Amino acid sequence: MARKTKLMQRVEDEHQRPLEKLLPEMVNDIGLSATADTLGVSKATLGYWLLKLGISVRRVALAPGETLEVKRVS
Repeated sequence: MARKTKLMQRVEDEHQRPLEKLLPEMVNDIGLSATADTLGVSKATLGYWLLKLGISVRRVALAPGETLEVKRVS
């Protein structure tokens, strides 16, 4: 597990969830820029956190009628 900064810990405390769970959910729901704004950090800081925590962000283009399935490996 990555060592968390005071700012990371503050955000976790404010949202009462670990960043490892909070960030992917927020990025999927509202996007990178809105997530950074909501958390009160810069986009660069958010990008650093994602990298530091090993959270992968992928952008996929789908043709009409195509779907995407995400599987969680436990």
